Amino acid sequence: MKILGIETSCDETAVCIIEADGRLDAPQFTIKGDALFSQAKMHAEFGGVYPTLAKREHAKNLVPLLKKALEDAKLALPAPILLDPEFETKLQTMLERETGLYDAVKELITTYQKPPIDLIAVTTGPGLEPALWVGIAFAKALSLAWNIPLRATNHMEGHIVSPLLEPKTKVEFPAVALLISGGHTELVAARGWMDYMILGKTRDDAVGEAFDKTARLLNLPYPGGPEISRLAQEGRLRKIKPQWPLPRPMISTDNLDFSFSGIKTAVLYLTQKLHSMPEYSYSSDLSPEIKMEIALEFENAVTDVLIAKARTVLNTYEVKTLILGGGVVANSFIRESFKNLVKEFPETKLLIPNITHATDNALMIAAAGYLNYLKNGPTTEELKAEGNLSL
Repeated sequence: MKILGIETSCDETAVCIIEADGRLDAPQFTIKGDALFSQAKMHAEFGGVYPTLAKREHAKNLVPLLKKALEDAKLALPAPILLDPEFETKLQTMLERETGLYDAVKELITTYQKPPIDLIAVTTGPGLEPALWVGIAFAKALSLAWNIPLRATNHMEGHIVSPLLEPKTKVEFPAVALLISGGHTELVAARGWMDYMILGKTRDDAVGEAFDKTARLLNLPYPGGPEISRLAQEGRLRKIKPQWPLPRPMISTDNLDFSFSGIKTAVLYLTQKLHSMPEYSYSSDLSPEIKMEIALEFENAVTDVLIAKARTVLNTYEVKTLILGGGVVANSFIRESFKNLVKEFPETKLLIPNITHATDNALMIAAAGYLNYLKNGPTTEELKAEGNLSL
């Protein structure tokens, strides 16, 4: 079946079309069309995602991205259509809160004929609720116009299934997923698709949030995670040995929860101390070498904690598949560290999404929507945005 995926949970606007086949135990996905617009540069001046701006940009970009996905999938077939006045009123009411989206959707559905799409999967949470509502309104409008069923999809489940976007990939259960992103850090046990239990989660900052906050303390550009990773990688190539150790919070506790605010606070106190020492300051900023050293130690500390918690899980539970998901999985050092970890556990397979599929995207939403559809059918209740939606 052909599935249209829509993702607007944060600052990426994404639309895709995939071909999905197979049963729950062996799903296969073929990418037909994929379009994504990142708002990261727009939010840089705010040092983080500004919800009102994200909402506006989603409304502006959804239709152009859908057109591109349809064209890539060779499903954009022009066929001028006249709208029934009663239908037009319904459509306008449905999209009245999303500035500019009604005109764009009207132009789309009166220019192109209904594409042969069987299901629309849309993110309903977790995420920024103003951003989520735009994607939901768009999905509902297309469902109404084209008479296509909807499937509400959990953004975090999208990250869990993201490795399946690679050909011939199979998840063997029981599995455990470590989800690390800007808003989440969770260890999730999976006995099957849509059968989850949270084993541990962050008590304060998420991993990606800690990366970004630490980058701000070092006066690095937004988004900070890639900048920290770049400096840390350069430090390793130079064989730098950090001289200021940072804490590894909760690394030895008897539970699987995380805490990363302490590492960030330690970086704050360290930078304040170094700023007061002329030998480490440079033009009212820390020297590039000191930033590199702190970035390296920070990345080491975070990775040590993640690896320690994952090792505890693998030592405690039967785990046939360990899945890494979420935007922080794009970090090359974390990826390599987990590849080394599973060498200790030959009965466990490690699945990591392609870097292009690690960050927020519509492909993972379409794939998760398909699995949900196979198990539960289309969503029949009214869709709503749930910013704190859990698995």
